[in-house]
Amino acid sequence: MSETTTAAAQTRTVTAAVTGLSGWGGHLLTASEVRRLTGTGPQDWARFARHWDDLTLDTFMKDGGTYRYRRYGHFRLDARTGELTAQPHAPYFQDSALNPLNGGMQRSFDPLTEAFLADPLTAAVVHLLGDVFSRAEGVRLWDVKLHPFRIVTSPDQTGRPAPQGRHRDGGAYVTSLLVNRTNVSGGESSLYDDDGNQLFAVTLGEPGDQLLVDDRKVLHDVTPLAPVDPARPSHRDVLIVDFDPVAADVEGQR
Repeated sequence: MSETTTAAAQTRTVTAAVTGLSGWGGHLLTASEVRRLTGTGPQDWARFARHWDDLTLDTFMKDGGTYRYRRYGHFRLDARTGELTAQPHAPYFQDSALNPLNGGMQRSFDPLTEAFLADPLTAAVVHLLGDVFSRAEGVRLWDVKLHPFRIVTSPDQTGRPAPQGRHRDGGAYVTSLLVNRTNVSGGESSLYDDDGNQLFAVTLGEPGDQLLVDDRKVLHDVTPLAPVDPARPSHRDVLIVDFDPVAADVEGQR
C-alpha cells in the first residue's frame, strides 16, 4: 500500500470516528485501525501488555471486591503541538451522583510506572485520541486522565469491569482500549441513551480494539467476567482514557 493510499485510509478512519462522536455519541476503532494509526505491530502490543502486571490492588471498592487492579495518571495535552505534560499526582475524585458505589471520596491510587510512561504506545494512543477529539470538539487543549485496569475473575469471585452498573464517568470523552484478554468470558461493552435504549454493543476481543464515547451523550456499561477454564488465571486488561477540554481553551473558542 502506497503512502498516499495509507494516508487516505487513515483520514477516512479518523473522519468516521469524528462523525460517530459528533452524531449519536460513539465509535469503535478496530485493532487493525488502531495499529495502522499508531504505526504499531503485535510486538508493540505484547510489550505494552506487560505493564499491566505492575498494577496494584484497588483498595477502595465499597462492595468488598478484590478483583480490580489499577494505577492512575493526570496530564495536559496540547493536541496542536503534541506536547504532553504530567500534572502533579493527586487523589482521584468522582461525585457519588456519578459513581454511587465508590464516589464521594478521594481515592489515592499508585502513580503510573516510569516504564509505562516511557512506552511509545502510551504517547501514541494519547496523541491519536487527541487528534480525534480535537476534530470533534474544535479545541486543542485537553485534560487527560489515564487509568490502566486489570479485572481478575475466578470461581470464587466474579470480575466486574463496571460494578456501579450503567453510568457516566462525568467527563467529555471516555475511551476503553483493550490490551489483553486471558481466559475470560463476558466483558460486553454497551452504550445507552438517556431513555435506556441500547445504541451499541461490542465485546472488545483483540488488543487494540478501542471504544470511543461522548460521555455527555450516552451512558456505558460492561458485563461481568467469568473464567473459561476455572483452573487457570483469568483477567481482562484495558486502558481507560478520559479527555476533558481545558476551560481556558473553550473560552478562547467563543
